[in-house]
Amino acid sequence: MFKQLLSKLPRKSSKSESAGKSESPRSSTPRSQSNSRAGSSGSSVENSKSNGTNSGSSRSNSAKRMSSAVFPASMVAGIEPLVPFKDVPNAEKMNLFVSKVSLCCVTFDFTDPNKNPVEKDVKRQTLLELVEFVASRSMKFSEPAILAMCRMCAVNLFRDFLPNYQSSSIGGGENDDDEPMFDPAWPHLQLVYELLLKFVTSSCLDAKIAKKYIDHSFILRLLDLLDSEDPRERDCLKTILHRAYGKFMVHRPFIRKSINNVFFQFVYETERHNGIAELLEIYGSIISGFALPLKEEHKIFLWRVLVPLHRPKSLGVYFQQLSYCITQFIEKEPKLASVVINGLLRHWPVTNSQKEVMLLGELEEILEAINMVEFQKIMVPLFWRIGCCINSFHFQVAERALFFWNNDHIVNLIAHNRHELLPIILPALERNAQNHWNPAVLNLTLNIRKIFIEMDDELFASCHAQFKVEEAKLKLASEKRKEAWEQLENAASHQPIAGNAVLVTPLATSIPC
Repeated sequence: MFKQLLSKLPRKSSKSESAGKSESPRSSTPRSQSNSRAGSSGSSVENSKSNGTNSGSSRSNSAKRMSSAVFPASMVAGIEPLVPFKDVPNAEKMNLFVSKVSLCCVTFDFTDPNKNPVEKDVKRQTLLELVEFVASRSMKFSEPAILAMCRMCAVNLFRDFLPNYQSSSIGGGENDDDEPMFDPAWPHLQLVYELLLKFVTSSCLDAKIAKKYIDHSFILRLLDLLDSEDPRERDCLKTILHRAYGKFMVHRPFIRKSINNVFFQFVYETERHNGIAELLEIYGSIISGFALPLKEEHKIFLWRVLVPLHRPKSLGVYFQQLSYCITQFIEKEPKLASVVINGLLRHWPVTNSQKEVMLLGELEEILEAINMVEFQKIMVPLFWRIGCCINSFHFQVAERALFFWNNDHIVNLIAHNRHELLPIILPALERNAQNHWNPAVLNLTLNIRKIFIEMDDELFASCHAQFKVEEAKLKLASEKRKEAWEQLENAASHQPIAGNAVLVTPLATSIPC
């Protein structure tokens, strides 16, 4: 069978073999392959082992001949890349590692599953061997090995996504309900990501040497890949970037700055990116490691990046991760609670009830951690907004706002500042009690009225009387306005029509605003 497969290989393979043996290891990878769209390596199938029989040895020899033909530039220091690590002495294992990594720099087209199946399987088995070798942590990685590893990852992973591949990016569009298009090479890409993760986290990797190859450009390309539509790929990248942030301290400011730039572009320009949730998850773990007191750089990031991230329509996709980052900042420095609440009020949605419900939930989490001093700085505008939410005709918004009074800490804050807050909240409660259509909202409103009465009945009576006075004034002003319009309409009806003027009848103005 292998003879039949060998007969189908291109005739130019022998030329490539001779050329490959004459080239140096660093120039062995064809440049035309480095920008290939197709991914790399294989699935999680285990390495097949020889059974020691004559047929098994002949099969191994055939595979070796085939490897030299298909991967002509993969031999380093005369070592055949298909030789297992256990069959070479320790002194040659790093050379064999470089040889196997160089073999994996050859890429294939995975859009056609019937194309090069044998070669793909050889590469898959080689990647599985590399993963096992790196995980064993048996010896330090040399500089040529680090260079070869970074080059192989760049060739296989760094690629541009096709337009139809990004058609369902978050942020709105006609294709929001379409199924995401996954890369057909993912079973092979997954092995490359697993190899890169074990390589970065390995104790055998010297960060001082590796930082020359895992540099700023390498990190930027990894960040670009987070726009992938495949959640599996984004999850791998999230873990790799987080471990790289921990491993390479010299790159930490650059990584933070690069993530900030992604956020800025998302909020202020495109509102389209698939990896915002993963980036926020990375930043959540970064924030938890910030030293106290917080640097001004980190506070600016909170105000200019995290708070404006509440603006996009796709907030629901990454809201959980964003809320966690905000909470981490407030736990680090409670004084930032008032800054965050002012920012949320500034970016409060006008017509999006779903976002209102989410922001009300986030406000409650912040108020649970706020102290009295910070609460008094923002309580007036905050409860004016809560009053508007209580009067919302969307029952979920009104109900979520009324749930604030189920929180003992918030009720305690309100009780200590009731003289300022009750005049703001009572009108909203009274309007709900008179007009709201939803029975659940109506019951919650009446319960909160009882809480205020039990809290301070004299203050409640005073505020209620003031509310009645204000209502009477508003009703009188409304009647005067209506009477004035009626007089204008009567006067206009007795005047002759001139030019293109249109007569306005009382019936036309009888519809309420």
